[in-house]
Amino acid sequence: MKVIKHCASRFPTVATGSLVGMDKEDGTLEITNTFPFPVVDLPPEAQFDNQPQHFNAAASAPRAKANTAYQAEMIRMLREVNVDANNVGWYTSANLGNFVNSNFIENQYFYQKELNEKTVALVHDVSRSSQGILSIRAYRLSPHFMTAYKENKFTTENLLKSGLKYSDILVELPITVHNSHLVNTFLHQIPRMLANGAMKPPSSVDEIENNPIIKNDSLAPSFESLSISIDPFLSQTCDNLLDSIETHHVEANNFSYYSRALAREQAKIQQWQQKRKAENAARALSKQPPLPEDEWQRLFKLPTEPSRLESMLNSRQVEQYARQVDGFVAGTTGKMFAVRGNLLPGETSESSSARNE
Repeated sequence: MKVIKHCASRFPTVATGSLVGMDKEDGTLEITNTFPFPVVDLPPEAQFDNQPQHFNAAASAPRAKANTAYQAEMIRMLREVNVDANNVGWYTSANLGNFVNSNFIENQYFYQKELNEKTVALVHDVSRSSQGILSIRAYRLSPHFMTAYKENKFTTENLLKSGLKYSDILVELPITVHNSHLVNTFLHQIPRMLANGAMKPPSSVDEIENNPIIKNDSLAPSFESLSISIDPFLSQTCDNLLDSIETHHVEANNFSYYSRALAREQAKIQQWQQKRKAENAARALSKQPPLPEDEWQRLFKLPTEPSRLESMLNSRQVEQYARQVDGFVAGTTGKMFAVRGNLLPGETSESSSARNE
């Protein structure tokens, strides 16, 4: 609840914080408390100007030196009041699943390398949770990716040799969310009872939505999930998916440009080497000393291969968007099939009679 409150209050900007808890012997990582990282508040016009220094101020907070000292001081104070004070990870907010980036990777790499390999990153999707579906996921960098990131050699040759793929970057862990018994008791006491009698069955959806007993009850069931309209976040997620695919094409074009430049330089080197060999053969006939054949290393400079890390992260983000679209479409399609009998009664009756025959 602290994570949700902090992320919602900072939305749409990034919110980050620390997780404390306990690593149990059965392999379960228990998170019992959290606290946010302090971030310098920017003026309203600066929070949305997409400047890297403004965005990275919150996104890179978990690995900042000032926050490292702040985190150690907070954990010391929690230990004094007999609260679980073991650092077990960090959390961050996300918008429509957009969290797979270099800041996220660097933060989690810092935690798994400096603190403990079992630390996790909790991702709370504020926009998705605002629709009534709690979205909290836990991730950890895979050991394969940790080794590759430590060497920082994301060239095509090294990736082919190691077999590292974009799907091997993150490992998603199962989450069990539970409240304390005191919180459960409090929640059960909130709904107010009927003054007398029993609630009569509703005759329409409008009567359900406008019933004062349900309308004024904060814990009354929500009927928004029964709406057959297309999820409003589906179109936004599709737009983000198309943007990520476009970014993938840009990265592919950059690599193609590098490949062509490398081929041109290699052709020039090969031509120079053939010419130098011919010159040395002629000088050998005239009994002159041969010229050095490795001089091409000083005359020619091969282009540097761009890192494939950004391309891998973007591919992982495309996969994340594709999973979200699949989840949205699955829910909408299920609702459409559920009400098909009311929308197309003639077709349903004909198909039923055909099956009976």
